[in-house]
Amino acid sequence: MKPELIAPCGMNCNVCRGVLDKSGKAKTCVGCKPRGKGCTYYGGLCSKLKNSEIEFCYECDDFPCDKLKRLDKRYRTRYNYDFIEALEFIRDNGMEAHLARDMEKFKCPDCGGTICIHNGKCYSCQTIDS
Repeated sequence: MKPELIAPCGMNCNVCRGVLDKSGKAKTCVGCKPRGKGCTYYGGLCSKLKNSEIEFCYECDDFPCDKLKRLDKRYRTRYNYDFIEALEFIRDNGMEAHLARDMEKFKCPDCGGTICIHNGKCYSCQTIDS
């Protein structure tokens, strides 16, 4: 897992369908940071991200803001992923520990590839996590 694929909001783009699916069927994405936009969603909504005053939302005095809380609730409900908890873990334990934890959480039991957060599919071996 690449640290540059951890978005400012805490999303791990390493496990996102847009990054994993290279078939051309899905709109592919290289992640917020490699795209040079800092944050696709909040870039237009958060002046601190837009102006590169912060790298991650946890660095903000308003953390967690209402916008992040709404995004976090949607991902916790749909995909069992907690952005706020991920950001707090990064802040308290470092990026390497966060990546190691997510690598284990999203590891395909069949081939060791990465399970997609959005559809439970391993794009390495095509296994669907049930």
